[in-house]
Amino acid sequence: MKYRTQIFFLISFVFLVSCSPSLEKNKITSTKDYEGYLKSSENNQLKTVQADFNFWESKLKETPNQYPYNVKLASNYNTLFKITGKIDFLKKAEKNLIVANEKINYTNSGYLRSLARNYISQHRFKESLALLLKAEKLGQNLKGTQKMLIDVYLELGNYAKVESYLTEIRDINDFDYLIRISKYNDHLGNLEDAINYLEKSLAIAKSKKNASLLKWNYTNLADYYGHAGRIKDSYNAYLKALEIDSNDAYAKKGIAWIVYSYERNPEEALRILDEVSKKNASPDYYLLKAEIAEFMNDEEKKETNLALYFSAIDTEMYGDMYNKYNSILLADDFKTIDKALEIAKIEVKNRPTAQSYDLLAWSYYKKGDYKKALEITENHVIGHTFEPQALLHAAHILKVNGKDSETIKLKEELLGSIYELGPLTEKEIQNI
Repeated sequence: MKYRTQIFFLISFVFLVSCSPSLEKNKITSTKDYEGYLKSSENNQLKTVQADFNFWESKLKETPNQYPYNVKLASNYNTLFKITGKIDFLKKAEKNLIVANEKINYTNSGYLRSLARNYISQHRFKESLALLLKAEKLGQNLKGTQKMLIDVYLELGNYAKVESYLTEIRDINDFDYLIRISKYNDHLGNLEDAINYLEKSLAIAKSKKNASLLKWNYTNLADYYGHAGRIKDSYNAYLKALEIDSNDAYAKKGIAWIVYSYERNPEEALRILDEVSKKNASPDYYLLKAEIAEFMNDEEKKETNLALYFSAIDTEMYGDMYNKYNSILLADDFKTIDKALEIAKIEVKNRPTAQSYDLLAWSYYKKGDYKKALEITENHVIGHTFEPQALLHAAHILKVNGKDSETIKLKEELLGSIYELGPLTEKEIQNI
C-alpha cells in the first residue's frame, strides 16, 4: 500500500492541518457540469428495454415452449435491474435462465454463462463457479467461459487459478483480457499498472465505438483515478460516462463521493444522492446518506437512512448480497454482535478472501475477543489485501493487542487513504 501513501501525501497533509479545509481550495466540481444529468427525466435506454421486453414476453405467451425467448427476457430483466436497482428484476432473470437451462438439461455453454453471470450479481459465487466449470467441459466459446472463471476465482480468492486463466487468455489487444488483468493488478496493489491497462482497454472501446463498453470503462477508470489521488481525472471520467448515459446512477454516486469526501460539501452530496435515489432503488444509497448525515452530526437523518436501508434489504431476494455491510453495521451494537459474527462466518465460508476474514476479525474485536481477532488478522488480512477498510480494522486490532510498531506502519499508510475511506475516518486514524 506504499503507493497510496505516496500518492495521497499532499491530500492527507491538507486534511491534517485543518479539520475543515476550505471548500474553495478543494473545489473541482461544478453543478453546471452535472445538474442537467440529475434533472434528466427521459430514460431512452429504459424505454428501449421495456419495449424489447414487451415484444419477447408476447412471443413467449404465443409459444411457451420456445425457451430462447426466456433467455431474451432474462437479458431484459438484467438490464432493468442495472437501470432501476430493483432486486426483483434480477430474480426474475434468474427464473427465466433456469427455465431455459432445464429445457436443454444444462448443455449450452452460453446459457450456463448467462446464469453464472446472474449468480455473480447475486454474490452466489460458488454456484456460479459450478456452472462455469460445466460450461468449460462443454467447450463452446471456451475463451468466454475462461474469462468468467477469472472473475469468479478472483471473488473467491483463488489467485493461483486467476493467474492460470489469465495466462490462457493473454492478449494485450483484447478488451476482456485488459480489464481482467487490470482488476488483478489492483488486487495486488499495482494501481499504476491497473490504470494503464484500463486506459488501454478504453482506447479499444473507443475504436469499437461501443457505448456500453465505454461507459463501463469510464466509471471503472474513475474509481481507480480516485484511489490514486487523481480526483480531477476521476471527476472527468464520471462526467464522460454521463455523456454516454445521462441516467448512469453509479457515475452520479461517484460524483457525490467526490463532493463529500474531497470537497467536504455534505449538503451538496446529499442533494445529488437524493436525486439519484428517486430513480434507483439500490439500498447502497441509504448507507452513504447515513454516513454523510453522521459527518454532519445529524443523528436523526442518520438513523432514518439506516432504518430505510434495513427495511429495503428485509427480503430473502437479496440473499447474501449485503453481508459485508450488515456485518459491520451490526458489529457496532453489542446487542447484535453475535448476528454480525454469524454473518461474517457465512462470508468466510462463501468467499474465503482477506475481506471476508476482516469481517470475522472485526466481529471478534467488537465482541472483545482481541486475541482471536489478532490471530485472524495476522494470518488472513495483513499482507493479503490493500483494501483500506480492512487495514483500518487491522490497525485497531494490532493496537489493542500492543503491536505498536506494526500499528504505526499501518497508520502511516492509512493517512494516505482518507479520501477512499471518507472524512469520518480522519480523526479515527489520527487517534489510533
